[in-house]
Amino acid sequence: MDSIGLYIHIPFCNSKCPYCDFYSFRADEGKKQSYVDALIREIKAKKQQFTCKANTLYIGGGTPSALSETQLSEIVKTATNEILTADAEITVECNPHGLKKEFFEALKEAGVNRISLGLQSANDNERRKLGRSADRNEIASVISGIKSAGIKNISLDVMLGIPDSTMESLKDTLDFCISQDITHISCYILKLEEGTFFFKNQNKLNLPDEDTVCDMYLFMCDYLEKHGFTQYEISNFAKKGFESKHNLKYWNCEEYLGLGAAAHSFIDGKRFYYERNADSFINGASPVPDGEGGDFTEYAMLRLRICEGLTEQGVNSRFGFGIPEKMRKNAEKFIPDGYAVSDGNGIRLTAKGFLISNTVISELLY
Repeated sequence: MDSIGLYIHIPFCNSKCPYCDFYSFRADEGKKQSYVDALIREIKAKKQQFTCKANTLYIGGGTPSALSETQLSEIVKTATNEILTADAEITVECNPHGLKKEFFEALKEAGVNRISLGLQSANDNERRKLGRSADRNEIASVISGIKSAGIKNISLDVMLGIPDSTMESLKDTLDFCISQDITHISCYILKLEEGTFFFKNQNKLNLPDEDTVCDMYLFMCDYLEKHGFTQYEISNFAKKGFESKHNLKYWNCEEYLGLGAAAHSFIDGKRFYYERNADSFINGASPVPDGEGGDFTEYAMLRLRICEGLTEQGVNSRFGFGIPEKMRKNAEKFIPDGYAVSDGNGIRLTAKGFLISNTVISELLY
């Protein structure tokens, strides 16, 4: 392997969003520092295990910005010194509430060059329903602070199909994103995850119906394209040259190392993960084996999430054979209705096909 991706999970949040099922919880400063110390320990240990370096670092959560800028800077600087390449893409996820320019100046000084900001919606009523604290004006101020700190690569998260949302409110959120002159937008359709507050109270939520959500998605794809954001994956749009290098590793079935409670890894064809237990990670527990990965089926499933799709060249380069004829045959049923394209380059899904991607991909492969 030439280079890997490095993912670090920060499991802390100041409050739990009603839709979130990621591993996260409130913690005191002592627990946070113990966790940071454990991450530093593991980063240094992993340097001894790998001959290659990581050319991306993604710090996600939870809410990484629940740590102080000093703690985050220590993590980034250690990773830079121990395992990152000089030109690594370094992303930190942040909740915009309460963050000042000085916070981002410290991250910039540590080497962070990309911020992923949790917007979800620019509509203050929708944001309150999602448990988000910052209002529209504060988010705009935070984005300005990020830029003033010298970090120009900024991604905003947007959610579709949320309570009280309409096509008009979605357009307003997209217009807000466009007006902020950022480089990347990630757009996810709300999924009611078992065990969350939203799942338990779904009958009380004023959610748009499925047809409306589908219309929202297709409108969004077209609208962002017209405003300079090219779709490159089911949920991701970027200005030219600003696609997420780290997330593309996942979708290209490339190798990555995950550190922290609940973090997953894929190295040397093997998958493994740390348990969803911060204390266990702090105390030095080893990751849990999770079988082998990277076969053709998994590769195809991931590549079909990308707008480029499954290419003849890519399959041949990795596996020594082309796209199976059976897949070509299975794709034919999805072509007339505009769900997929099958040509000399390979097989790829359209925006319309992405809406039923689980069905399409399953029938292509089996």
